This record gives sequence, C-alpha cells and structure tokens, in this order.
Amino acid sequence: MNDRAPAPGGLALVQALVNTLDLESGADALETPEGRAPFGLAPGAEVTAAQKLRESLRVACLAHAGHGPHAVAKPLGQLLAAAPLLVRVSAEDGSASLAPADPSPLVSRVAAAIAEAVTAGTWPRLKACEAPDCHWAYYDRSPAGRSRWCDMGVCGARAKMRAYRARKTPPTGQH
Repeated sequence: MNDRAPAPGGLALVQALVNTLDLESGADALETPEGRAPFGLAPGAEVTAAQKLRESLRVACLAHAGHGPHAVAKPLGQLLAAAPLLVRVSAEDGSASLAPADPSPLVSRVAAAIAEAVTAGTWPRLKACEAPDCHWAYYDRSPAGRSRWCDMGVCGARAKMRAYRARKTPPTGQH
C-alpha cells in the first residue's frame, strides 16, 4: 500500500499480519494459500484466530497513533495471554531474550515480537494510518514520532484535500 520500509525486528511480522487485510478493497490475504504461507497458517480455525489477532493488533496500532478504535476487537492482552513465552539465556554472553515456547503458533510469535519491541522501545512506533478506509500498519520513523498516515502521497494527500475543500466550501444556505 505504501513505500515505507518495514518495521524493524519482529515488528515486521506484526506489521505484515495487520496488513493482510486491505480495508479499501476488502481483500483478505489470509483467505488465500499464498497469504497464509508467511504465517504458517492452515485454513479454518487457525485463519479465524489469526484474523481476530490481526484486528486486535490493528486496534493497538490505532491507539499508538492517537486514534480511537474504529472496530470492536477482543483485547490484545486476552489473546496474548494464551501465548507462552520462555526466557532464553545465551551460554556465550549471558544475554537473555523472550522466545515463543512453541515457535509455530502465530500468537506466540507475535507475543515474542511485541516483547522484543517493548524492550527495544519500538512498540509504540508501530501505528495504523489515520484514514478510515485504510488503517494500514506502518512504522513511524519520524523524529518526533507524530506521523499520521501510512503514505503522505496517498492517504495524507487525500486528507489534506478533504480539509481544504471543507474550508473552501461555503456553508449550506449561503452564497
């Protein structure tokens, strides 16, 4: 949808999952074998669970951007509660990290990615576009962290044009 670079580290997985649904066209990549492949999902219940997870992640991304949720979704914390994580300690340097207890379930991989991003301080920078017909996930690399649209040339330009037209259009009933 846009030309921004993917989110860093494990957040790229989260971003990719959120962006499996194109709100404008209604196309859901998780409904195709090609769209499910990067997430290791089988058709059926796994897809339904991934779609619920995706929409909860979208709500979190909207919140990061300062937008209220535009859809009702199960709270992300409830979904992630079912994702056991392990603390892995490196024998080489003693560093520790969180990892999925079972690397195959998507919810565990997402939980590990979020834990990594929280530790790195990057989680709040994964946002969803302000445009109601978009809500595409993007990683905000702006210095102030105040980016509002996934693509300034598309969603940002549309929003600015709507605001311009609203200012230039006389109120109803006046000439």
